[in-house]
Amino acid sequence: MTDKELLKKVSMLLKKQKITVATAESCTGGLIAHTLTNVSGSSNYFDRGIISYSNTAKMELLDVPEELFRKHGAVSKLVAKAMAEGVRIKSNVDIGIATTGVAGPTGGTKEKPVGLVYIAVSTSDKTEVKKFQFLGDRLQNKESTCIEALQMILNILTIQHK
Repeated sequence: MTDKELLKKVSMLLKKQKITVATAESCTGGLIAHTLTNVSGSSNYFDRGIISYSNTAKMELLDVPEELFRKHGAVSKLVAKAMAEGVRIKSNVDIGIATTGVAGPTGGTKEKPVGLVYIAVSTSDKTEVKKFQFLGDRLQNKESTCIEALQMILNILTIQHK
């Protein structure tokens, strides 16, 4: 499935199932929100996008506990999970999507290299977090993250209504 076909299918299912979404993006800088709203009628399912680049923004806007940053760092499974749950709860939507990672080309470490990304998708039933290691440049890493986030949403939409 092409990227355009993926977006079209996700958009169609969100509308058909009357499911609302909100995004909390760090490393993608709003790319997922931008992509989801590139479809006419996206106001039927897209509520808001929060670009929470700084740790302060993650704490203030999404209620991510400060201790998670101290113990695990901003680029971590637990921070992604807290971001997705925070945006879902604060926005009162069905699905919260969050990204945190190292887009590059700078900022990477041995423990957290460039291209390391966590994507979280939260529903009222559960929050799923996936870890990815992308190998592209900054824009490619952001685009790959966006596509994987859409795929995670599609998986939820197709599993929920089988």
